[in-house]
Amino acid sequence: MKRGILFFLISIFLISFVMADCQLGVSLINQDPYPAVPGDYVKLVFQITGVENAECQNIVFELTPQYPISFDPGVNSRVEIKGGTFTRDFSSFLMVPFKVRVDPDALNGENPIEISYSDGLISPVEKLQQFDLYVEDVRVDFEINIKDYDPLSNVLTFEILNIGENDVEAVTLEIPEQEKITVKGSNKNIVGALDSNDYTTADFEATPLEGIIKLKVYYTDQTGTRRTTDESVYFNSESFQGRKADKKSVSSSTYILVILILGIIIYWFYRRHKNKKHKQAHHHQH
Repeated sequence: MKRGILFFLISIFLISFVMADCQLGVSLINQDPYPAVPGDYVKLVFQITGVENAECQNIVFELTPQYPISFDPGVNSRVEIKGGTFTRDFSSFLMVPFKVRVDPDALNGENPIEISYSDGLISPVEKLQQFDLYVEDVRVDFEINIKDYDPLSNVLTFEILNIGENDVEAVTLEIPEQEKITVKGSNKNIVGALDSNDYTTADFEATPLEGIIKLKVYYTDQTGTRRTTDESVYFNSESFQGRKADKKSVSSSTYILVILILGIIIYWFYRRHKNKKHKQAHHHQH
């Protein structure tokens, strides 16, 4: 009976000793770039300790290909390691690098990524571990207003404000085909670079009707990715009718025209009067 208990205890000890021999530890030691950028690549380097032990037979290590990361076609998310493996400098750990693409819609801040690994024993135990991938969203948003509309020339001026935290390049404003506005000429206007909290204007020759005008803004973010946002603005025709500035400009131009006409008339009378006097003087001399 005692022998049986002793054998059982020794077996338990041996099993636990073997299992203790294959103790793997995983840590994320590098993320490049930091922070990662949505739509771009990021290199992740994991460090696995315990692989030097031959008791760890076939270790399977995988970086789970799920949001916010994905692998390019043909790139393996799994790495198999033989127990007793040493790195070149004979350290007791192994470096496992992965190059993955960050989802273009990944959000700012810490995004959990998951790794799984098994110790390669006869009855392998798969372990899961989470790490944080730090992401900074480079997408921006815009605020658009109608700055001016001249019903005489049909020039419609939009004001575009970059309300995002990042600078953007190659900003283009487009008025898609719609019922509320008719555009003459190009329906796209390239306005160029636009810094954060800065604004610019874009002119179109158009005939708008009362109501919502739908717009598209194209821009290139800091990753070089071309993005699009849908915007809209309300056109109120009454806002641009009978303004004092218009009346003033009309009256001043009329005033200038009247002065010019009066000037021409006065000059004509002056020339006529001068010629008449000259003729009379000439007549008296004879």
